[in-house]
Amino acid sequence: MEQKRKIVPPVYLLLTLAAMAALHYLLPIARFSYEPYSTYAGIALIVIGVLIAGAAAGLFWRAGTPVIPFEKSTALVTGGLFRYTRNPMYLGMIVLLSGAGLIFGNVGSLLPIPLFAWIIVRNFIRGEENFLQEIFGEEYLAYKSKVRRWL
Repeated sequence: MEQKRKIVPPVYLLLTLAAMAALHYLLPIARFSYEPYSTYAGIALIVIGVLIAGAAAGLFWRAGTPVIPFEKSTALVTGGLFRYTRNPMYLGMIVLLSGAGLIFGNVGSLLPIPLFAWIIVRNFIRGEENFLQEIFGEEYLAYKSKVRRWL
């Protein structure tokens, strides 16, 4: 059984956004911004990321299962966005971060995004997959064999 995490994914999201902002100012390498289009595209990605994560959380809520990682799952959610990705909430966070990166408009601000993804896989996804396999067994394994981790 996984130990409850003290730092939840939204905290990592906020820390990553802060690191992106810091790098935007401290390491403004290779500017790629094309105003105002990169800002519009960034805002669109932020909105899409929030909608993806929110819709996925809503599916958990409707199924009556907790959203907080490693709390005892009561239902295996496989509909909606979960038909295309096993981790739409995390995917939504990465889309949001990518939108912020477009708004910042330089390569330095993009550097924390792969680190965020690695932390999420290492600290949450792998354990959640084991946790769900313990709870749902073959049903989860069948779902896992059909649906990719990301896209």
